[in-house]
Amino acid sequence: MSVDLSADGQILRLQIGSQSSRFHAIWLRDNAQDSHTRDVRNGQRLISLRDIPQNTYMQTAALVGTDILRIHFMPEDRLIDFSLRWLQAHIYDRPMPKQVGWVKPELALWDSQLSEHLPVADFCQLQSDKQQQLLWLQKVVRYGFGKLTNGPVSDGALYQIIDLFGYIRETNYGRHFEVRVEDNPSNLAFTGAAIQAHTDNPYRDPVPSLQLLYCLQSTASGGDSMLVDGFTAAQRLRDEKPHYFDLLSRYCARFEFAGEQGVCLHTRQPMIGLAADGELTGVRFNNRSAAAFTDVPFVDMADYYAAYRYFGEILDDPVMEVAFRLAPGECVLFDNTRVLHARKAFSGSGSRWLQGCYADKDALWSKVHAAANHKVL
Repeated sequence: MSVDLSADGQILRLQIGSQSSRFHAIWLRDNAQDSHTRDVRNGQRLISLRDIPQNTYMQTAALVGTDILRIHFMPEDRLIDFSLRWLQAHIYDRPMPKQVGWVKPELALWDSQLSEHLPVADFCQLQSDKQQQLLWLQKVVRYGFGKLTNGPVSDGALYQIIDLFGYIRETNYGRHFEVRVEDNPSNLAFTGAAIQAHTDNPYRDPVPSLQLLYCLQSTASGGDSMLVDGFTAAQRLRDEKPHYFDLLSRYCARFEFAGEQGVCLHTRQPMIGLAADGELTGVRFNNRSAAAFTDVPFVDMADYYAAYRYFGEILDDPVMEVAFRLAPGECVLFDNTRVLHARKAFSGSGSRWLQGCYADKDALWSKVHAAANHKVL
């Protein structure tokens, strides 16, 4: 283990084993964890960048013990200690992803082969065992969805699931909505028609990032639930048809909903969302809510529609889906920005009654990350 400074004190090189990493003086000073820079209770920064001298440099840097790097910053004449573990966890001197459409390493992409290993947990066990609860939430983060069994068969039971990690996101549909499929329906929404894989509410900005579907009745034949990993589908499109991937990620689609009195929702977002560095951040796909596309140049519109069709064919490919039947007291929670859901056709007698609601995944991710940070620190 060794540490070296550049002659001008602007660059620090840290060598730990075979790993060598460089850090800039201004980055280190701005990210100091001392009580003058950060509130010891909540970790929030107490100073602005304007409070740090523009000519900041490191006069000395020395290892103290096995986990402390002590840096003397000038012209403030301030000694600040850094945890080596913290520095290793925040290295930015590393190769950046070169391929567009990459995903975070903590995410596991999947297709139909996951059907034999679904992330399933028992609701009663989760309520009584916080460790099992955390393990299930970690799987929801990793795979983008999770299934629960052995829940109460009662109206509004879905709220107890959201209470495990966060809060209901209320919409114009209310705190929750009903999904009924019955014989002799009085409304087309209650028919047994198959529904194509889609993300919900693409016309909202921000879109509800978590969705929960909770089964209360299931005596009908058919109507199985299906899930598709939109990230796997997007990467498949990228690998098979790079030009199509580029079109769907470069141009905005339009989505709208105005099916209720006093409600007019619309947004323009790409079907495949990318961060500035090419990270795959989301998928919006819903043929029922798609509005007229007017943000694609005339010269690209024909190819855009070809890309739209091809992406839909990938999403409809049985090799991409996991399918399962929800029994009363069972539910599925999924990331609505990543995982598309669908329903197989209903046939025969019987009924199918689910309740659904929305939540935001920042609360779920927060609970998982807080537990991980607690273990590290």
